[in-house]
Order: sequence, then structure tokens, then C-alpha cells
Amino acid sequence: MAYGFVGIVHIAAIVFAVVELGLTAYCVSVWDRAYTNSSPSILNFMLFNAIWSILVLLYIGVTPLYFTRVFHRLASLALEWITMIFWFAGSIALAVDFGGPYNCGNDHYCGSIEAAIAFGFFLWALFCVLVVVDTIESLRSRRNHTITTKSGITAA
Repeated sequence: MAYGFVGIVHIAAIVFAVVELGLTAYCVSVWDRAYTNSSPSILNFMLFNAIWSILVLLYIGVTPLYFTRVFHRLASLALEWITMIFWFAGSIALAVDFGGPYNCGNDHYCGSIEAAIAFGFFLWALFCVLVVVDTIESLRSRRNHTITTKSGITAA
């Protein structure tokens, strides 16, 4: 099975989203056990971003193949835009909240936070690529879309 460029980016995004889900879930669970019963809202938002991204990527990847009546190109484009903004906001907020790069040594929590920040920015970059490619494709398909009337006149 041959995958195109966009298919490979989708696969990379879903793999990174699963990794991000594991990292942020670990950070939330450690925070809940060690400090209080409520983890910081930015960690919860990054956990939400990972789950949201997996759901969006499943909608974009599976729905056009098996449920064509439910899929809408502009809805998928809007979901990609929203997800890109979510990843940018969450990654920036977590990086600001955590601070600069540290020498974490054997501290797994510190290393997990830094990895979550890095994977958040990777996911933001992947969704930027998807947004640009799908926006260009959507604009191209709208421009080339023509309708032929009963009289044989082609209208745009």
C-alpha cells in the first residue's frame, strides 16, 4: 500500500499524539500522587489536546474511506485549524510554566515534561503542514469546481 505525503504526515501525527498522550498522562498521574489531587490545568489541557488530536485524526483518516456521507472537507479543515491552535497554545503555555531546559538527570518527571513540550511542538508543526496542504487543496478544488446547467452552459 503506497502512502502519499499527507498520509505519512497523518501517520506521524497519530504516533506523536499517542506518545504525547502517554507522556502527559504520566505527568498528570505523578502530580496527582505526589503533590495534590488536582494537577495543573496546563497538563490537563495537554492531555485533552492528545485525546482531541487522536479523535480528529481518526475523523480525517477513517471517515472519508468508510463513512463518506458523514465526512465534510471544510469541517475537517476547521478541525485541523483548531487543533493546530490548541497545540501551539498548549505547548507555549507548558514551556512557559515549566521554564527553560534543565539538566534533569535521573528525574523522570522533569524529563517527561520536557519530552511533552518537545512532542507538543512537533505536533504543532505537523498540524501546520496539514493545515497548509489541506487549505491549498481546498482552495484549488473550490476554484476548479464547475457546474453544468441544463442548457449546457458551464457556470463556476
